[in-house]
Amino acid sequence: MTAPPGDSTAGQFVSSTTRQEVRVYDPEFTLDYDGFDPDDEPLREALTSTGNGYFCSRGTAEWEDMGEVHYPGTYAHRCYNRETTIMGGSPVLNEDLVNLPNWLVLKLRIDGGEAIRLAQVEILDYRHVYDIRTATVVRELRFRDRHGRETSLRSRRFVSMEHPNQGALEWSLTPENWSGRVEIVTALDGRVSNRAVARYRDLEARHLDPVSPRTYGPETIALKVQIRQSDTYIAQAARTRVFREGSCGAMLVDRDLYQMEDYIQQVLSFDIAEGSTVRIEKMVAMFTSRDDAITEPLASAGRHVLRYPDFAEAYDEHVAAWDELWDICDIRLPREPRAQLLLRLHVSHVLQVCSRHTARLDAGVPARGLNGEAYRGHVFWDEMFVYPFLNMRVPEITKGLILYRYRRLGEAQAAASEAGYRGAMFPWQSGSDGTEETQTVHLNPMSGQWDPDLSRNQRHVSAAIFYNVWHYYQATDDVDFLADYGAEMMLEIARFWASIAHYNPERDRYEIHGVMGPDEFHERYPGSTEAGLRNNAYTNVMVAWISARALDVFEVLSKSRRTALRARLRVTDEELRTWSEMSRRMFVPYHDGVISQFEGYEDLEELDWEHYRTKYGNIGRMDRILRAEGRDPDAYKVAKQADTVMLFFLFDDAELRQVFEQLGYPYDRDLVRRTVDYYDQRTSHGSTLSHVTFAGVLATFDPQSSWLRFKLALESDVSDLQGGTTKEGIHMGVMGGTLDLVQRYYVGARAYGDVLVFRPKLVSHLDGVSFSMRYRGTPLRVRIDGDKLSVRAETEGFRVPVQVAVDGELVELGAGESHEFRLAAVPA
Repeated sequence: MTAPPGDSTAGQFVSSTTRQEVRVYDPEFTLDYDGFDPDDEPLREALTSTGNGYFCSRGTAEWEDMGEVHYPGTYAHRCYNRETTIMGGSPVLNEDLVNLPNWLVLKLRIDGGEAIRLAQVEILDYRHVYDIRTATVVRELRFRDRHGRETSLRSRRFVSMEHPNQGALEWSLTPENWSGRVEIVTALDGRVSNRAVARYRDLEARHLDPVSPRTYGPETIALKVQIRQSDTYIAQAARTRVFREGSCGAMLVDRDLYQMEDYIQQVLSFDIAEGSTVRIEKMVAMFTSRDDAITEPLASAGRHVLRYPDFAEAYDEHVAAWDELWDICDIRLPREPRAQLLLRLHVSHVLQVCSRHTARLDAGVPARGLNGEAYRGHVFWDEMFVYPFLNMRVPEITKGLILYRYRRLGEAQAAASEAGYRGAMFPWQSGSDGTEETQTVHLNPMSGQWDPDLSRNQRHVSAAIFYNVWHYYQATDDVDFLADYGAEMMLEIARFWASIAHYNPERDRYEIHGVMGPDEFHERYPGSTEAGLRNNAYTNVMVAWISARALDVFEVLSKSRRTALRARLRVTDEELRTWSEMSRRMFVPYHDGVISQFEGYEDLEELDWEHYRTKYGNIGRMDRILRAEGRDPDAYKVAKQADTVMLFFLFDDAELRQVFEQLGYPYDRDLVRRTVDYYDQRTSHGSTLSHVTFAGVLATFDPQSSWLRFKLALESDVSDLQGGTTKEGIHMGVMGGTLDLVQRYYVGARAYGDVLVFRPKLVSHLDGVSFSMRYRGTPLRVRIDGDKLSVRAETEGFRVPVQVAVDGELVELGAGESHEFRLAAVPA
């Protein structure tokens, strides 16, 4: 469980029979689990993963093998593989983020006995700690084996935020009532497969072929494997040493080597005395053939691991790198200790998947991080919920991640062309090369049936990419990026929407048919064989906004760049006129005084929600429940997650009012309230993103409900509210989304042209909140105390003066200047 914030005993653990050693952890930066729980272990392993934006390893105990309880997974950006499975006589092709060789293996054998595992010993004390501040996983345990020997073991592990290819593991081992000879097994295991997700286990899961094991001197073993289809090579090298307590130099130990094609181990043997402590450290280097500045990965791994310092020095470097990140990225919420703890957990995980190391790679944002195999490691639209936090702190990371999309622009253009459209149609699920990775069938675990999967029709992912590029530019004023990369993507996306839309002369409106909105429960009309829906409101309004912003892009570019880009993309005057018309003439459906999720929504059947809540309890995946009952979810007014409501989340009231008024539709606060309330009653919140979206939207007119949703979103992963999904990988969208809620919806920080505007809400919860931001390159410090909001422009790193506004009061801040705004009374 998590230690209660403020508990005076939180973070204390007493080890060894003398009970003199007390280890204290900061409860504001600690996930703390007392006692071993096999049922909860898979979740804990995901939540206590350690990563650095290059690779990440689950928080699995290094002495445990893969099985029903434990799953030692290591994943790295760009390491995908495609395999075909024959199902029902038909080939099913999938691309997966590959589970890489297990570098964690470190096992203890006493006097020639079996390797110690938790299931085979009596656990006397057990504590599993996750230091959020340094992404370090610690286990402290005492156990009694079947021979009555009592032993204490402390394990520490990190993946270096300073050196992208470095991982490290340290044991402190103390025999409490015995002396004898021990063997430490240290290994690199390439015999792994992708088996983490139960519903994928009928699919081909073996992705690695052996290449060769080898050694680099007496202390170092290495292993090289090849990802089968993608021909990517992975190499790991491990240097293992033993130190006696109080001794500086490594002990001389006996070493035995054992190796196979895809596995290599050393056994380190030595004598140990009762009450004395030995320290074992395992330093690991991992490289892939996709890395820069290497000749080949095995030589690089071997060379680097020999150069690595000892664990303590490497850990100090790792901590220093994290200290720099926390100085930029921490969010302090002193009146809400539980929320602050979980916000920090989310900051830590976002940065472990998307760091400055990631920005140098050709990598996107895997929706489930690098912590598991759910969604096969694919990149969806969840990045839309992650970028706002990064934009205002480490925008160079966002820039690198957006370039992942730019490098796949050619595939998006080809996909549009093959479908009969123009421009760029990005895939709903993206992996290695930007082709569509969405399955055509999906296993319903409730019915055991494979159902058709039409979710590739969620073309709104292209709208999300456009939105992300524009808001990165708004936050950074990075005109060069817009000119060199962003504008081309944005214009090609606008061109796609113009080609998929058609003009309906009877309505004098543009319409879009055959697509899905964010709500994945509705793939088509009930009884129809044609995929997709007509005039999804979210999609159509986004397209109206995109059409207007595409024209604005030309105004930002220099004349020469504008001319060159128009010539290269062959953007005609007729296209510009079409975009202008679409910004004013897109069709938006309404019914019963609310915006319709899509045309014809009002004709669907109402669902007996109370019946299903009573019968099933967790009804997040109502689509699976209905299909298992032989019903069609397309026939009901039931949504998996926010769809139409997403509009009120992405745009504030003034922005959306402008879009609707330009379209000639009525728009007022009552329409928003009615629409949000209508869909809130008909949404199962089967996606963790849904709580984020509703929390943001409700902040304006139902603060109490907003805060409750915010707390639900915070608990989504750490409490596994979906009942078993987090063990398959964290949810990057909800983690980034909670950070965005504090920044954009509660503190209310949004960029409007050259002005950073604050519109705080829920101030009673925010008293004392403080965080750092970067706007247009200038570092800012923001704080709320009571009814005052202060903004300071830092001297160090200052770039340009910034304009800041609160409640109509506008000031310009130069280097070292600050201003205190008095806040108007707002609802609690």
